[in-house]
Amino acid sequence: MSSTAIELVRLLTVRGETLAVAESLTGGLVAAEITSVPGASKVFRGSVTAYATELKHELLGVDATLLAQRGAVDPQVAGQMATGVRKALGADWGIATTGVAGPEPQDGRPVGTVFVAVDGPLTPRPGSAGGGKVEALRLNGSRAEIRMESVRSVLALLLEQLAGEQTGNERAQDTERNGGF
Repeated sequence: MSSTAIELVRLLTVRGETLAVAESLTGGLVAAEITSVPGASKVFRGSVTAYATELKHELLGVDATLLAQRGAVDPQVAGQMATGVRKALGADWGIATTGVAGPEPQDGRPVGTVFVAVDGPLTPRPGSAGGGKVEALRLNGSRAEIRMESVRSVLALLLEQLAGEQTGNERAQDTERNGGF
């Protein structure tokens, strides 16, 4: 379990918020990383591994026309996956991964093209897409390395959003409740 996953579970617990995960190229690795943390059951609602393109539409509500025109490896698809899993599983936050781990290109995208997304109760700001954020990654390495870096990146993106949402007063209360760490 990573320190990022531990911190995410801690922050979500303190805030009384929940998380759902939509995965494609990571195939369940994000959910596994989160659930490896003791106490994750307090915050983790569940996950959908929509590896097949049509499942992104059928289970997560990703726009079928978008999928037909751009394929599954697209920033808008990632954003819609995060929104869709958040709604489908009734969570405060949704995160998603989609991309090409290899060995072959997909949808005209080269190996290492990855999009990670977060959707939650955010204040809209520049770079934000409808209460969420999508980050484009260009990763190098083996299939396993690309998948693991995608996990790390989506968890870091959520942590960044959670930390940005916390006010100074919430941080002080959080520190007091958790013994100063």
